[in-house]
Amino acid sequence: MRFHIVDCFAEQKYQGNQLAVFIPDYKISAGEMQQIAKEMGFSETSFILSDKQENGGYNVRIFTPDVEVPFAGHPTIGTAYIIHKIIEKGKTDKVILNLKAGAIPVTIDNENLIMTQNEPEFGETFDKKTLAEVISINESDIRTDYPIQWVSTGLEAIIVPLKSVDAIEKCRVNHISFQNFIDNYYRCNILVFAEDYQDLRVRVFMDDTGFLEDPATGSANGNLAGYLLKHNYFNKHNIQYRVSQGSEMGRPSVLDIEGELVDGKFTILVGGKAIIVAEGNWNY
Repeated sequence: MRFHIVDCFAEQKYQGNQLAVFIPDYKISAGEMQQIAKEMGFSETSFILSDKQENGGYNVRIFTPDVEVPFAGHPTIGTAYIIHKIIEKGKTDKVILNLKAGAIPVTIDNENLIMTQNEPEFGETFDKKTLAEVISINESDIRTDYPIQWVSTGLEAIIVPLKSVDAIEKCRVNHISFQNFIDNYYRCNILVFAEDYQDLRVRVFMDDTGFLEDPATGSANGNLAGYLLKHNYFNKHNIQYRVSQGSEMGRPSVLDIEGELVDGKFTILVGGKAIIVAEGNWNY
């Protein structure tokens, strides 16, 4: 079957978050998709499993090296780009992905791909001590005017507001503390953020094997946008800002975020660029 490797939320190739997109030409099992995702070793691998459906969408499944996930941001952007560029030959300006989390539309505007995320859900809050231990920082590095909170627009994350970029840069995952957190609370990613001039600096630490860092995370940044709106972070009901992520790993990434909260309804848009860096055939 054909596959493509795409750098997502990248300004140029070899930046952003790597994604493998497969287009199977036979009935592939979930077990084999999981094995392929593990073989690739990227944070996610996606599979386009249908032609265009009645709702205009393509059936897509997404796997980490460990598990299938109902939604993830950079696979949505990267897979939509492959559908737009390779399958639809650039003839459409909108692609719908039918994911386990629902139908996710992606709009193509010149080089930018913009996905509309689901309404956010907000869960419990946490004390500073618990999360400070997980990411090896001081409790004093964490802001007290905003909560540490569970948020999900389809793939959950814990949002941790930090006081400075310096605090962002010194984060290091404590594997034992992270595993304790998973055992006692949730298996989900952890997003830390701080103001970086007029934009935000973000890092995301993943709950998969090895607790690796993610260079660009559309889902978690969508969660963050919902969080910022809910807690009136920018003191307005419609927001627009840019996120830089991944520089600590040598894979700088850029995500453009827009959000609005009107009469209790959230609109969250996460956008960026995608670049095809390789393609090939996968042996049966």
